[in-house]
Amino acid sequence: MIVDLPDTTTSQVSKTLVKIREEGGVVALGRVLTLVIATEPGAEEEAIEAANDASREHPMRVIVVSTEPGTQTSSIEPRLDGEIRVGGDAGASEVIVLRACGDAARDEESLVMALLLPDAPVVTWWPGAAPEVPGRSPLGRIAHRRITDASTQADPQAALRALANNYLPGDADFAWTRLTLWRAQLAAVLDQPPYEPVTRVQVTGASDSPSTTLLAAWLRLQLDSPTEYQLAGPESGLHGIHGVRLERAGGAIELVRDVPGIATLSQPGQPRHDLALPRRNLRDCLADELRRLDPDELFGEVITSGLRLLNDGEEGGHP
Repeated sequence: MIVDLPDTTTSQVSKTLVKIREEGGVVALGRVLTLVIATEPGAEEEAIEAANDASREHPMRVIVVSTEPGTQTSSIEPRLDGEIRVGGDAGASEVIVLRACGDAARDEESLVMALLLPDAPVVTWWPGAAPEVPGRSPLGRIAHRRITDASTQADPQAALRALANNYLPGDADFAWTRLTLWRAQLAAVLDQPPYEPVTRVQVTGASDSPSTTLLAAWLRLQLDSPTEYQLAGPESGLHGIHGVRLERAGGAIELVRDVPGIATLSQPGQPRHDLALPRRNLRDCLADELRRLDPDELFGEVITSGLRLLNDGEEGGHP
């Protein structure tokens, strides 16, 4: 069920939500958190679909704050349009969409405060453009976790550097979440004999893949070995992470993804193996991040110390 509330107020939205519950028997019991999604008009549906899918694992209230950049000015007539989705249109959640412009869009924190679930954690997610310092933004200050996605920014590598410079505990980024399968596979390989130290690391990927840079930073931090990473431009045809080469005295380990979703593992003295290594979709990344509401300490180390070691090391960095 979808209820439209044109030219409304947050108070009216809240009252309507209570009325829907009373008349339809929809309750907030079992909701474990509030997810606030900050996005632009036209980009709401993809984020809502991912949140609805993730809500089957994490029942929650979803509040979508949709504002057009540059409309938070006094010259534009203030207006707030609301929309409430429950039942089949909201997965296992209840979705509140707030479309604001003019003075109504100036204070995003005030827009959502009255709609947050009481005594429940708050997670804020920016699927697209994110504030320079998420932890000090209006919607970031109220959140236990703050999720960005460097890959959606105009310059993903610059977005990653900005995130490193402005990192606060509780920050997260989907560029890191997408590494879960790569990190698990590499850790499994290194956990097998022979237990030789890695003497050199090479990571390759696309220039618009911040995950490639974070993977190199993680390996540099964990293995304490000289690490190179190469980022190829669009003309290369590469997308995302391409491959990892770990050199040891007994030979090199290579994990290379030449085919979308399939990677080839090569190890000394063993046959080559094809492994499923797909790019994680938006729903999987969101559900993964919602499994923990405490700061991801490893991500914090990688985004700060790991990136610094990678770029300041004697043989780190990229061309």
